[in-house]
Amino acid sequence: MEKKILLADDHSLVRNGLKLIFQTQLGCKEVGQASSCNALMEELKTKKYTHIVLDINLSDGSIIEVLGNIHSLYPWVHIAIVSMQPKAVYEKILRRYGIYLFISKGANEEETIRQLRQFLQNDTPRQEERREKLAVDFTTREVEVMNYMLRGMRTNDIADALGLKGNTISTVKNRIFEKTKTENLIQLREFAALHKII
Repeated sequence: MEKKILLADDHSLVRNGLKLIFQTQLGCKEVGQASSCNALMEELKTKKYTHIVLDINLSDGSIIEVLGNIHSLYPWVHIAIVSMQPKAVYEKILRRYGIYLFISKGANEEETIRQLRQFLQNDTPRQEERREKLAVDFTTREVEVMNYMLRGMRTNDIADALGLKGNTISTVKNRIFEKTKTENLIQLREFAALHKII
């Protein structure tokens, strides 16, 4: 079966670089692109993609918000993450959706090509992979809310974006502050910068 690749990243340079790798190094002819969560979901309706390569944050939100939909609507699709975000923050959430391959954008070209080739062969690393350690174990909802908080969104705006009540968001925010041992957004941003979450 011919591989059909969809690249979702909000930077066109990254998308074009990955497209070049897939077409010239890995022999994939069909490579689609999307820069936002909305464009990603629309593009998935147009073709039966076999593999998706995602960044964590797109122009209109985090892919964590749409992974559930992708997983239920397109269960055959293989997914890999290519991101500057720290794997340890997202690893547990991603594994719920069967996503084991997390490539750092800081990896050299040779290593990136090797891992993408492995991804195309549906042979992604599991037990043997090295895992980064982060003392905080975030839930999916906490990661979603934290992403919005770090982008400067207020409680009611986050509630509207996620279709939840304001007091629910306040509860999640309190859990985030508790888990990160921070007391306000400034300290949370310092924590995020230290752990390369932003």
